Amino acid sequence: MPFAYPIEAMAIGERPAVHPHPEVRSGRDTLGGRYLRSFWQPVFHSADIAPGQAMPLRIMGQDFTLYRGASGAPIVVDARCPHRGAQLSAGWVDGEGLRCFYHGWRFGADGACLEQPAEGSAFRDKVAIRSYPAREYLGLIFAYLGDGDAPAFPRYPEFDRSVGFIEVDSYVRACNAFQNLENALDMSHVEFVHHDNAASFSGIGTGLQLEATESPWGVTYRYTRPDGAVRVQQFGMPNVFYMTALPTDAEIGWQESLFWWVPIDDTTHMQFSLHRVPATGDAGASIRARRESRRSTIDIAHQDLCDRILAGELALRDVDAARVDLVRLQDDIAQIGQGRIADRDRERLGRGDVGVIAIRKLWHRELAALERDAPRTTWQRPPEIVPSAWMLDGTSTLAGRDAVAGSAPDIVDVRPLVEVDVQLRALRRTGALAERD
Repeated sequence: MPFAYPIEAMAIGERPAVHPHPEVRSGRDTLGGRYLRSFWQPVFHSADIAPGQAMPLRIMGQDFTLYRGASGAPIVVDARCPHRGAQLSAGWVDGEGLRCFYHGWRFGADGACLEQPAEGSAFRDKVAIRSYPAREYLGLIFAYLGDGDAPAFPRYPEFDRSVGFIEVDSYVRACNAFQNLENALDMSHVEFVHHDNAASFSGIGTGLQLEATESPWGVTYRYTRPDGAVRVQQFGMPNVFYMTALPTDAEIGWQESLFWWVPIDDTTHMQFSLHRVPATGDAGASIRARRESRRSTIDIAHQDLCDRILAGELALRDVDAARVDLVRLQDDIAQIGQGRIADRDRERLGRGDVGVIAIRKLWHRELAALERDAPRTTWQRPPEIVPSAWMLDGTSTLAGRDAVAGSAPDIVDVRPLVEVDVQLRALRRTGALAERD
């Protein structure tokens, strides 16, 4: 039964009780990592790996090998060969399988050992690597990295049966993923961090106008404007956000988006995102042309500028907004400025933090159940769990309104090239490379 979250347990101005914050840990032997691994997670862009290519992949502090077989299907397996521990991504894709660079042991897509050249394959049936379910969806590669059978793959019909096109995007941020996740349920930061956006105004996100309510999917987060207009965002457990993003195009107003925050490790994460652009004809062509032009002009990594600003070497007002993604830089400063992993024991939570408190309570509840091996909530997104917002002309809009059954939208990669370079370095930085440094 949905219920509104009070904040009595964390009274305004008081410090929260000291606890281990298990949600900020993502290793495979941690509660947070085990919970995240029980859901499908995006791990890579489809465009960044070609058939016959293999590469290392680091997700949630764990190393994997990602490759495409001859069929082009994405395959995720263990990082190392069980023979002598060589890195499998340095080997060769062989049909749908993978051959180790060191001694040529060959493994199938299911992880079974198929050949041991120096041994005459004498004990191949006793050797295997783990293979993880993987699939492509809307320009992203998703993987199930948990134990047991994978749950049903979640689909978003508002996006995969849509008028217009879908933009696929992502970026790396050098802090704990939960800090970015919480930022999504923190509308009160918009007036300050993103004060230059046309949709920002004095008083946006005032605490008394915020409400966080548990839904069958996670949290419904509402902001009621003084004139009665309502903006509704939908958070899906454990790390998905379905929202109307701040407007950037007059033709479509608020941008309908899906976000996932996926740890690379406990102090670095990726935000993967899909943006639904329900525009066709001349309007759609105009938006696509503007996006491509903007993509080509961004030549400075926002991560580098953030480091300089936090080090006191540069001020935000001195940044050339034409050459950097300003919104991401603004959020970098706010979130990384909390520390690579925020010290929550020194916080003073207030009424504006109802969304943050709500998501922490859900996570703590589910992790406590996981620790006890007790039943956990089965999260589902009914069709009515969609975001909505006021339009800039004062009317309201409901997400998914232009979805059309049977149509397959174009997928457009809008990542600035400098962003692609940064994220590939982060995702392919295996434990072996980290140990070397």
